[in-house]
Amino acid sequence: MTLGVIMLVHNAFERAEQMARHWTDAGCPVVIHVDSNVAATDYDRFVQVLGGIETLRFSKRHRCEWGTWEMVVATQDAATLMLEEFADVSHVYLASGACLPLRPLAELCEYLDRHPDTDFIESATTADVPWTVGGLDRERFTLRFPFAWKKHRRIFDGFVRAQQLVRYKRSIPEGLVPHMGSQWWCLTRQTLDAILRDRNRDRYDRYFRQVWIPDESYYQTLTRLHARRVESRSLTLSKFDFQGKPHIFFDDHLELLQRSGCFVARKIWRHAGLLYRNFPRPADPERAKAEPRTGTVDRLFSHAVERRTLGRPGLYMQSRFPNRESQNSFAAAPYAVLQGFDDIFPAFQPWLTKQTGAAVHGRLFAKDRAHFADDSTVYRGGISDNARLRDYNGSMFLTNLIWNARDLHHCFQFGPTDSQDIRWTVAKDTNASIWVVSGAWSVPLFLSGRSAGEMRTEAARLQQIEAKFLKSLRSPNARARIHITTLSDFIEAPMETLQTIIDDIAGHKGNALAEVPKMADLTGLPEFLQDLKNQGMHPFLTGDITEQSTQPAAGTARRKPYVISRK
Repeated sequence: MTLGVIMLVHNAFERAEQMARHWTDAGCPVVIHVDSNVAATDYDRFVQVLGGIETLRFSKRHRCEWGTWEMVVATQDAATLMLEEFADVSHVYLASGACLPLRPLAELCEYLDRHPDTDFIESATTADVPWTVGGLDRERFTLRFPFAWKKHRRIFDGFVRAQQLVRYKRSIPEGLVPHMGSQWWCLTRQTLDAILRDRNRDRYDRYFRQVWIPDESYYQTLTRLHARRVESRSLTLSKFDFQGKPHIFFDDHLELLQRSGCFVARKIWRHAGLLYRNFPRPADPERAKAEPRTGTVDRLFSHAVERRTLGRPGLYMQSRFPNRESQNSFAAAPYAVLQGFDDIFPAFQPWLTKQTGAAVHGRLFAKDRAHFADDSTVYRGGISDNARLRDYNGSMFLTNLIWNARDLHHCFQFGPTDSQDIRWTVAKDTNASIWVVSGAWSVPLFLSGRSAGEMRTEAARLQQIEAKFLKSLRSPNARARIHITTLSDFIEAPMETLQTIIDDIAGHKGNALAEVPKMADLTGLPEFLQDLKNQGMHPFLTGDITEQSTQPAAGTARRKPYVISRK
């Protein structure tokens, strides 16, 4: 068999010359299309440099704008010239000036010899492809696109919206099932000739002239009408990022490309001298019959896209920061938010530190200052306890604190008296474990010794703030591990909840607790809450507290606390 190569060139002529000589030296006829946007002097110089090669031709030039019909016309004219000038060509390979053969061309030709009737072209229906970026899948075949997207973006978008508004829809030619795929293909002579000589070609060309990005759908669709066997993959390694832009291979990718086993790769940086010196690789009998496998490359690029769009937990960069959804978690490591426990247990912070060995902070978002675990004014990473600095961006304050001490498991106390700017941050963070004893804000009010009438307004304010926080936690958008129990349920059975908290923070099942930390004296709390009700303020978040429930037997749990939500 003889392999013919069509090259599409618009810049980097020194590399395009190098590749053209590589293909022709290996015995491959080459037809080159040079974009008419290229200056005449540059084109003439390029033609002169390659003028002495007998098996090389230049096709008619077209002005090729990305995503427009001229890209297809350029390949049609080049393919027609190839089939007319080189009768012995059995396969035609479409490449660009930025393509680089990775394996000897003899191995590619031998591979095509083993698949004489196979067309290698990525070709999938619009319902099956997840790669399109920009929201136009089926619509690229049913709307009209007379304007170049890159050159006339606003006109392009406005015309699309107008068609959508009036529900315009043009019909697809009978017998065609639109397919999409990579622009870079390798077709048999029979299939390519059948596409170019199709009796309905004029009708198909008129239709695809108004399709968006037709170079990724014209041959992909028509090949399905004429091919004897389609292998829906490209023999050219070409990767795209999450925005649909092609990845560029640099010298750093040398080892990756060596392991890919692919025959050709694009897009190669014009100054990647190391790649151009090392490829194509020398012939290797053991590798000669190896199938091109892109699995390793696919996994690496998939990981790179994930890292670029989601980043590392708790680490932010300019490209992701404005988009709150483009991250896999806000904080760099797991942490716990504890609401109400320090109201019930006066010495809860030192007790939990002793039980878990974690960095147990006080009220990080208290109105006066941030109360760090070591009670310092400046924490790791130069983080100040100043409330105004903290509240300038509470989310970044928290994520920076955890990032700079990510070797520790952090816990901090939180409550309705604190700054509430971070409630959605912690609710949506998959690294957060949130434990709430709802209504616990009533305990400090009760212990203040002031009457229910004096505390009524403050109690209503705190309950309203806590209700908003609980609404955030119960939102479908909340992704933290959330545990909510009422004050009445908790004080009846504190042991199980505290044991679960310690197990969660320690990361394993710890020893069973012999006793809970010393609880505040809640004798008289039910009467205080009833007085609030009598004043017209109903503390519904506390649950139904009785005098008996405020005096649990030491070390016992009368009933399991009710967990409202657990994720």
